[in-house]
Parts: sequence; C-alpha cells; structure tokens
Amino acid sequence: MQLRNKQDFWSGVMFVAIGAGFALGATNYSMGTAARMGPGYFPFWLGVCLAVLGAVVTLTALTPKAEETELEKFDWKIAIVVIGSVALCGTLLDFLGVYISVFLLVFISSMASHVFSWKVAAANGIFLVLFVWLAFIKGLGLIFPLWPTFLGN
Repeated sequence: MQLRNKQDFWSGVMFVAIGAGFALGATNYSMGTAARMGPGYFPFWLGVCLAVLGAVVTLTALTPKAEETELEKFDWKIAIVVIGSVALCGTLLDFLGVYISVFLLVFISSMASHVFSWKVAAANGIFLVLFVWLAFIKGLGLIFPLWPTFLGN
C-alpha cells in the first residue's frame, strides 16, 4: 500500500489516538447501561466512534483512488494564538465574566486566520456570547460570573 493522501492519513491517525485515549480514560468511571448511563458511558462510546471514524479516514487515505496530497509546513504561530486565546479565556473567566471572556476568545483566536476581519470576528464573538448565554446559562442553568467582578455585579 502506498500512502497517497498524507493529510487524511495523519488526521485519521490523530482521530484514532484521541478517540482511543478518551475511550480508555472513560473506563475509569462507572459505565452503567444504555437505559441508565453512568459517567463513563458517553465519553467511552464517543471515543470509540471517533477512533472508528479515524480508522476509516486513515484506510481511505491508503486506497489507490485517494487524492494525492502533501502536508504543508506546520504553522506554530497559529497554534500558539489559538491555544493562547483558550488559556486566556479560562484564566480571565472569573475576573472578566463569561460575556467578555468568550468574546475575547473568539476575537483573539480569529486573528490566527490568514483572512482576519475585525468586523466578522466581532460579529462571531457577539453571536457566540448569545449562544453561550442561551445554551449554558438559560438552557442548562449553569452558574458563571456573567460580568466582570470589579463592576460589583
């Protein structure tokens, strides 16, 4: 077998590794049954599905019909901007609140794009703040500081 599509092959390997890691990690929790799921049930089966999907992607990259592609050079700057924005959001969440930290997360991580537009980033940030409010605050009833602590909520 010849490796024709290197991009799909390595992303499939990554999916298999991450899926297997989650499935193995979930075995430390109680599984339960399909009717009465334990805390390990969902992450285990999600990991298994991800690993199977990764295996399919990996194997199709080896077929003769696969499109021939090469890997581009890894861009560390983009990875650092995205990971840094997530770390910054987690660090500032208690101090700035959900609304501002999520907006900053989206806006700063958008700067990693080669086609960055501050208007699009701001619109995406506002949309995601509304989604977080609707899904997590109103829908699930999670308790987070919504506004900065120095404003005296």
